[in-house]
Amino acid sequence: MYKSFIRPLLFQMNAEQAHHVTFKAIKIGFKIPGVQSMVNSLFGSLQGKHKTVMGLRFKNPIGLAAGFDKDAKLYNELAAFGFGFIEIGTLTPKAQPGNPKPRLFRLVKDEAVINRMGFNNGGLDQAVVRLIEKKTDLIIGGNIGKNKNTPNDQAVSDYLRGIEALHNVVDYFVVNVSSPNTPNLRELQEKEPLKELLKAVQEKNNALGAKPLLLKIAPDLTTGQLDDIIEIINELELSGVVATNTTISRDGLQTDAAQVKAIGAGGLSGKVLASRSTEVVKYLRRHLDPAVAIIAVGGIFTGADAQEKIDAGADLVQVWTGFLYEGPGMVRRMLRSL
Repeated sequence: MYKSFIRPLLFQMNAEQAHHVTFKAIKIGFKIPGVQSMVNSLFGSLQGKHKTVMGLRFKNPIGLAAGFDKDAKLYNELAAFGFGFIEIGTLTPKAQPGNPKPRLFRLVKDEAVINRMGFNNGGLDQAVVRLIEKKTDLIIGGNIGKNKNTPNDQAVSDYLRGIEALHNVVDYFVVNVSSPNTPNLRELQEKEPLKELLKAVQEKNNALGAKPLLLKIAPDLTTGQLDDIIEIINELELSGVVATNTTISRDGLQTDAAQVKAIGAGGLSGKVLASRSTEVVKYLRRHLDPAVAIIAVGGIFTGADAQEKIDAGADLVQVWTGFLYEGPGMVRRMLRSL
């Protein structure tokens, strides 16, 4: 029903409008008595798929990646669709509108998306209020970033604010320095600034009562840059790494090149990212301490896609673009396959 009826309707709208319409429909629908129970019975998590990673017990290994529920507005409802965990954010200390619209584009031939959202969110304080009202026992991750106007040499303060604000309302943290849509953000992935940032964040996290702390990295890193990140993760004893964010590459697309060029800048996600994401996961697994968790994200649409990432060394997987194309039955189908 989703692919034959609902998705064609949504795809008549621009991508960001469809996202907001979906959010509103779910929010309104779940206020009707019995709807949440019905959704959970149709799409909810299958039993017996629990997995303990980083000392946390996940209902299953399939999570919803950051960027879908940026402001923690819908995580209670989304829990009914079978996810083992949900990552909210990316959140910044101050609310910001993000980049000018349009900024979210579908490449239907490639089952892909280009976005240049730019960390649009309502800020940490509003999200904390919603997270205090948590009604699900699902594991919730907090993805944190810096405001666009915060210079890189002052970025540490923004990430520390994220740790402080969210510490009592999320189960793990992800430091996002890999989005291509905030100017100069990816410069923080270089060895020295990254080490300085993560050391400060880890110290703050430990002082508040250590929760798992992960780093989200780009798929566009060189082998040398990956080696630097591996060294830092091992040295600072981070809990894990999320691999990978969106790519700035446009290689391998079937969509007309002129159309892609007209869309312009932004991070590309979807099936085209699957191979590179798996390569990064394999490389990380070979060189990281076995205790360091890897959450794989990138081109995961089916149970076979998830299994490929797990075979490559991932402990958990996340979906985002696949959820847009595959619909609400996606997680249950994946779990049955796994």
